[in-house]
Amino acid sequence: MAGIYIHIPYCKQACSYCDFHFSTNLKSKDVLVKSIVKEIEFRHKYLKNNKLESIYFGGGTPSLLNKAEFEAIFDALGRFFDFDDSAEITIETNPDDISKENLLLWKDLKINRLSIGLQSFNDEELKWMNRAHTANQSINSVLLAQDLGFENITIDLIYGSKFQDLKSWQKTLEQAVSLNTQHISSYNLTIESKTVLGLKNLKGQEPAINDDLSSQQFLLMTDFLKRSDFIHYEISNFGKEGFFAKHNSNYWLQKEYLGVGPSAHSFNGTSRQWNIKNNNLYIKALEQNLNYFEKEELSINDRFNEYVLTRLRTIWGCNAEEIKLLFGESILAHFLKIVEQKKTDFEEFNGVYTLTPQARLFADGIASDFFID
Repeated sequence: MAGIYIHIPYCKQACSYCDFHFSTNLKSKDVLVKSIVKEIEFRHKYLKNNKLESIYFGGGTPSLLNKAEFEAIFDALGRFFDFDDSAEITIETNPDDISKENLLLWKDLKINRLSIGLQSFNDEELKWMNRAHTANQSINSVLLAQDLGFENITIDLIYGSKFQDLKSWQKTLEQAVSLNTQHISSYNLTIESKTVLGLKNLKGQEPAINDDLSSQQFLLMTDFLKRSDFIHYEISNFGKEGFFAKHNSNYWLQKEYLGVGPSAHSFNGTSRQWNIKNNNLYIKALEQNLNYFEKEELSINDRFNEYVLTRLRTIWGCNAEEIKLLFGESILAHFLKIVEQKKTDFEEFNGVYTLTPQARLFADGIASDFFID
């Protein structure tokens, strides 16, 4: 089965650290949704399998869509795809967009998973991030969603900012666990050059990230959440048994997915496509039947590189038999040679190679050592 990602590129305001594609001008929202519907119509055959196990509304802030806009998208999906009975349908939302009215709308639309961008329980830090909600709103948003029957909720946290030390990060994790959600995603703050935070850092107005402290926070988090019955199944993701994110797991397990909307990416096993990162150009292209994406056919080396890059981030790791089946004996020999050179970074069980807890801090760098040009 396959998944669909729908990128809704609008936000109320720009977070200081964010470099995702979005706009704070909502005037084109209605016409952009119409363009997304057209893209679904044009590209539904990109997927080899038309049965969906996951639909993910991301962004941006997809919770800014109204009922008619959601219904238009779901109608298009229903015309071209079948939904698995246990399909995971996720919406990313901010605490300030969670209301009884919105929650009831989403339930009526069969959305069954919420991804809530809490980020922090510190009001000063939230203000510094230019978030539109408070710590109390963060807590109350989760409680309200639970009261209205949502049983699959993930919350986002950010660590590594100048506001955090080990003691405050421990307190944040305790607060997060006390909310009794099924999943937690936690990301190390990064300073991107074209963001508000990046520009301030360049001018000396904001400090660089303390990598040593961030590493300590990561290890503290993995240990604490493990003791709190969360399974650390991907570098940044922790889920309780039975609540791993189906959609995101598709990415890490190289399953096919279609991405619609500006800047969205797609993968069907042998090729990748990515849409233009401009709302107006995307809309114009769909209206005039012009090209709005680029495409790359993946060589066997490309596919192996992506396999290693994604799998080493997960508990599923790299399977020697699978590598042989997918990429051939010579690539397997190459893989095992590099593993031997870096054996202190790996744990092996029945031919499956995963990174040690300490090595996960350097997962992407370790993966790059396996890449074949």
